Amino acid sequence: MEGSNFNMTCFSRREFLQASSLSLLSFCMPQSTLDLFQDQESLKIGLISDLHLDIIHDGKERLNTFLIESLLQQPHGLIQMGDFAIPKPENLSSIDAFNKAHPRALHVLGNHDMDGGYSREEVAKTYGMPGLYYSTDMESIRLIVLDGNDPGSPKNKGGYASYIGPEQQAWLISELEKAEKPVLIVSHQPIAGIYTIDNSQEIQEILSRFATKILLAINGHAHVDQHVEVGGVHYVHINSASYYWVGEKLAHNSLPKEIHEKNPSLKFTCPYADPIFAMLSIDPAGRKITIEGKRTSWIGPSPQQLGYSILNEREQRDNLRPEIKSRKIK
Repeated sequence: MEGSNFNMTCFSRREFLQASSLSLLSFCMPQSTLDLFQDQESLKIGLISDLHLDIIHDGKERLNTFLIESLLQQPHGLIQMGDFAIPKPENLSSIDAFNKAHPRALHVLGNHDMDGGYSREEVAKTYGMPGLYYSTDMESIRLIVLDGNDPGSPKNKGGYASYIGPEQQAWLISELEKAEKPVLIVSHQPIAGIYTIDNSQEIQEILSRFATKILLAINGHAHVDQHVEVGGVHYVHINSASYYWVGEKLAHNSLPKEIHEKNPSLKFTCPYADPIFAMLSIDPAGRKITIEGKRTSWIGPSPQQLGYSILNEREQRDNLRPEIKSRKIK
């Protein structure tokens, strides 16, 4: 794509004969990024996003599936990418289970994590985060974790904030300027693609200035599977672990009545039959970044079968599906 600093492409795919099969996204790193690695050891990170423990009926079981898979895969760290769990008493055991699953269990603030009147600071404290946004080293890379919930957007007309403000932007620029390792950008709200933050172009321009340092930018929030490249930076949406939201107009029962009675918001969703999550592998020696994701099916009708129309026809065809699919990056 235009403006890319990626000068070669790799693609690989394999399917596992399991109830929830796996797919691969793989591409090669440019020499400018490779030069920042201080060693050639590979790195693996477990990713889960948008579990929505307060909406999905079997959230604890979905989280447990991810944690068991992570135990088998033995990644170097775990990241939950927002919309995880409101920090109310009944969710503390799940938050604790995630935190204890790995010495490097990291959190990103999602917009729904503050539901019920909790402040960002309260959520961050309960999760054990070092700040609303922060950076940290993980082996041979630098993680920069952003907070897309800043107030003050001139485009906000009510509802959830979706903005990265001036103070955080200044911090981001400083972090990128001094980064001596390849950088992984992590956010809840998308910076590019579907359902972006209010000042997406502004943040894209910042990241593009440092594209030779950035391995990848990953996000959750949109509950879609999407990859886009903007200004030399690859952006990948990590799909929800649980469902796609279709809203009140398309409310329906996809599960037994008693489950819906206990989980009243579930009728506004199209749930996934199995949890979706991913393993991100970074292999400097092989020049490859690989995202290995789960694939499943809908419980009940799909959004398309219900007549969902907020996303356009192409977005529904390419991005609205219960999976992280394999794709070839050009």
